[in-house]
Amino acid sequence: MFREVPEEIQQFIRQVEADGGIVWAAYPEPYARRWQLLVELPLDRVEPTPYQRDLSPHHVERLKSVIREIGRFIDPIVAVRTPDGRYWTPNGNHRREAMAQLGARTIMAILIPDPSVAYHILGLNTEKAHNLREKALEVLRMYRTLREEHPEAPERTFAFQFEEAYLITLGILYDRKERFAGAGYVPILRKVDRFLDLPMREAIGERERRAQVIETIDQLVEPILEALHEKGIRYPFLKQAVLSQVNPIRRKRIVTMSFDEVMARIRDGLARYNVEAVTAEELAQVAAEVEE
Repeated sequence: MFREVPEEIQQFIRQVEADGGIVWAAYPEPYARRWQLLVELPLDRVEPTPYQRDLSPHHVERLKSVIREIGRFIDPIVAVRTPDGRYWTPNGNHRREAMAQLGARTIMAILIPDPSVAYHILGLNTEKAHNLREKALEVLRMYRTLREEHPEAPERTFAFQFEEAYLITLGILYDRKERFAGAGYVPILRKVDRFLDLPMREAIGERERRAQVIETIDQLVEPILEALHEKGIRYPFLKQAVLSQVNPIRRKRIVTMSFDEVMARIRDGLARYNVEAVTAEELAQVAAEVEE
C-alpha cells in the first residue's frame, strides 16, 4: 500500500533537486518506517564527515578494480545534507574516492533527512574494518565536534555514537603519539574506563588526564620490553602479556575498583617487575591467553 509523501519530505526533495541531485525514490524504511530517499548526487558535492579516518589508498584501488570488474556501481553510500547544500557521508568515503578516480560525476546514495546520522560512523561503516587506531581517532574527532556543539550535554549522552568509553582516551593517546601501541590496554580499560556524567566541556579534561596516566604507565612498560628482547624473548603479544601479568582485574568479571585504583596497582606492579625472574615459558603462556 502506497503512502503519501509528507510535505517536509517533499520540501527535502526540492532542496536536493536544487542542489543538482536526482531523486529516484522516496520511501519509508522497513524498520521504523521513517522516510528516506534514494538519490543520485553530484560527486563534487559529496564529502566525508570531517572526523573520519584517513583514506586507505590500497582499499580505494581494490574498490576501483571491483567496480571495473562488475561493470557497475551497486552499493549506495549513506549521506546527510548539510545546511549549505553539501552532502556528508559517514560510511562511503572510499567508494566516493574510487568513483571520483574512475571519472564518475555522480554517485548513488541513501539520503537520510536526519543529520545526526553523520555521527553514527562506527555502526554504519561496512567498507573496511577499522583497526583500533582508526576507530579511536574517529571517536576523538567526533568527540571534539560534539563538545563544541553540545558543551553542556553529559558525555554519557553520546555513548551510542562512541561505542566504548576507552576509545576516547586511546584516541587522545594516538593523536599525541603516532606510534603508540594501545591494544594491550584494551582488556583493562574496557572494564574501568566508563562514560562520564560530566558535561562535555569538562569531560575532555578528565579524558586528557586519563590519557596522561596511561602514557606514564607506557613509559614504564617500554624498558621492560627492551630488557625482555635482550633476553631473546620476543612474542607478537609480549606487551599485552606484560600488562596482563600486572593487571589486578585480569580474571575478574565484576570490577569495583576505579580507573585510578587499577592504574595505580598496574604502575606499582611494573615498578617491581623483575625481568630476570620471568621465564620465556611463563610469558608464552600469558601471551597465548591474550591472543585467545
